[in-house]
Amino acid sequence: MSTPAFTLYGDRRSGNCLKIVYAADWLGLGYRFVDVDIMTGESRTPEFLTVNPAGQVPAVDFGGGKTLAQSNAVLLYLAANTALLPEDPFLRAKVNEWLFWEQYNHEPYVAVCRFHMVYQGRSADEREAWRVERAEAALDHMEAQLAGKSFLVGEALSVADISLLAYTRLAGEGGFDLSTRPNLSAWISRCETALELKPAAA
Repeated sequence: MSTPAFTLYGDRRSGNCLKIVYAADWLGLGYRFVDVDIMTGESRTPEFLTVNPAGQVPAVDFGGGKTLAQSNAVLLYLAANTALLPEDPFLRAKVNEWLFWEQYNHEPYVAVCRFHMVYQGRSADEREAWRVERAEAALDHMEAQLAGKSFLVGEALSVADISLLAYTRLAGEGGFDLSTRPNLSAWISRCETALELKPAAA
């Protein structure tokens, strides 16, 4: 049995952790997944803080004292010199542009609304109105940007798609309706096919 390429500490319901799973599986990288229950403080234990002092998941241990956190940073590391990261410098910069946008304009709104509903059991009506508004704007932005395009950057799947897919395909769990966004829905289906994922529940 081959030695895992890394150990991934994470929560299987977290989109930020699923990003790493999607990329590693597509790349054929072996890894060990260690479940961390963020709701019971397992990401704040002294043992976990040696892997990621920020106390957040995902956190990846590559062995030999090499650890890495922040999901998009891990994606970029795994994708180096693979088809998931364009060779062209400008296209690579466009990938980074989407990764930065995801963490600033998408994740704090789409993902947090989902967190409130999935993890905390709130109803859609109990979501914060200002956060919902920004999440809807983020989804609308993606809908517009995907017009006439198969993927976010270039003509092939990249880590930009994987990064945005993780929470977008689960947006329904945060109370968002994707059925009125045909470009976004088609892109989700396209990415799920490329990554061999079962379609997310409506």
